[in-house]
Amino acid sequence: MATITAIKHKGPQPGFDGMNARVWFYSILLTIQYGSQPLISKRFTGQQVIVTTSVLTCEIVKIACALILMAKNGTLKKLANEWTLIGSLTASGLPAAIYALQNSLLQISYRNLDSLTFSMLNQTKIFFTAFFTYIILRQKQSIQQIGALFLLIMGAVLLSVGEGSSRGSNNSDPDLILFYGIVPVMVASVLSGLASALCQWASQVKRHSSYLMTLEMSVVGCLCLLISTTKSPDGEAIRRYGFFHGWTPLTMIPVAANALGGILVGLVTSHAGGVRKGFVIVSALLVTAMLQFMFEGKAPSLFCLLALPLVVSSISIYQKYPYRVKKKEW
Repeated sequence: MATITAIKHKGPQPGFDGMNARVWFYSILLTIQYGSQPLISKRFTGQQVIVTTSVLTCEIVKIACALILMAKNGTLKKLANEWTLIGSLTASGLPAAIYALQNSLLQISYRNLDSLTFSMLNQTKIFFTAFFTYIILRQKQSIQQIGALFLLIMGAVLLSVGEGSSRGSNNSDPDLILFYGIVPVMVASVLSGLASALCQWASQVKRHSSYLMTLEMSVVGCLCLLISTTKSPDGEAIRRYGFFHGWTPLTMIPVAANALGGILVGLVTSHAGGVRKGFVIVSALLVTAMLQFMFEGKAPSLFCLLALPLVVSSISIYQKYPYRVKKKEW
């Protein structure tokens, strides 16, 4: 008679008791960075700053950090013998180009949405990550995960309809909020899901370290941005006003914080897996709400209060109930 046993989907699923101090440190730093990034960007990046210059500088900072960390752990010496251009472009080329466009869209959205609304809309990237990992890697989702993804989309729709139909917390034009706030962050979420699936595929095939992936993707991202400046409005603005138009010394704060977040995402994912990263995302939403109230005196809107439980519940359920492969034993 056949018996059915359940085997958990393979992948890093560490528990809290097994986390070492280093992983805790990375996770706390990423939580703070992720939660504070929207506020930092709005406060220290002026409206006159050209978006491409901010993204390009962030990628350069990432390259410098990755090289320093690789030199420190000794992997930089092996790079000359093991690295190939074809292998690098295969693993990191397309994701890097996608992330470069995504970062530009996020910079636009930061400026036109309140911080908590932005953070919750940005969580829809988990849905698109699940979608593209299924398309590219055939990685299935459990029933609970599918339900959690629908909860997430419900929260995003609630925010989109609510914030887009009102005048928003800053009394801004609804069309401005929709087309320069909501639409860019939603497109960025789709791109983030595609890039994440491609990175997962590359890590399984190429076995690249998180530092090397960061280095390669930042280099390719810089090249894509530089090429785009030949025809884009940002490129014209750079040629007319200069690269650092609108910059102040404080503009480097969100740039450095964003670069640090890019490094930390790779470290948390490689050391702790998706479960810990999910808890980081949930915690970061609470950090955003707390910091927005503390520094801006702005309580969450009614739409945010209604959507927040949906977002938090969906992410928690998604991480708690992974897909299980049923194996028949005769």
